[in-house]
Amino acid sequence: MENKFPIVCIGGSAGGLNAYIQLLQNLPADMGVAIVIVNHLRIVATQLHEILPRYTKMPVELISEGLFIRPDRVFIIPSQRDLHVLDGAFRLKPISKPQGWPDVITVFLRSLADHWNGKLIAVIVSGYDGDGAAALCDIRDVGGITIAQKLDTAGQPDMPASAIASGCIDFVLSPEKIAHEIVQIAASSKPWI
Repeated sequence: MENKFPIVCIGGSAGGLNAYIQLLQNLPADMGVAIVIVNHLRIVATQLHEILPRYTKMPVELISEGLFIRPDRVFIIPSQRDLHVLDGAFRLKPISKPQGWPDVITVFLRSLADHWNGKLIAVIVSGYDGDGAAALCDIRDVGGITIAQKLDTAGQPDMPASAIASGCIDFVLSPEKIAHEIVQIAASSKPWI
């Protein structure tokens, strides 16, 4: 099963918390996929691993170096780190863009496209700037699915708007409908081995 189950990367920033909550509330805990939330942060340490367990039955973990990726879990990027995947585990590196808007979502999506054998689902939700948009075509090129949050449901539509403008988005949906689509994709991707 190693490296065969799907990974869902949910990238967001300002206004993203509401989208994360709505997604997790509508996702079953036993889909057989790993959920990775890549919140586009600068300095403030993330508290998502403390907040989000209230909204899902899946374990929620703050990512540490070398942590193995497992299905039916929610993983949270730590602040001030770029996130990569290699040999079925997370790899953390110092943030590569310390000035201006970070591109941690783009970095992680490209790493997934290069190093993950299972199905990939990239979801871009509410946030400033356009982090993630530059890697969406990479996800599609390896057979992944790309989804942007419907703009009128996003607290800050810049990030999903940039994703849509990339020309590499498969679906534009509200958070509840994104969750439904993830469930459908996960079901159609089985078995992983």
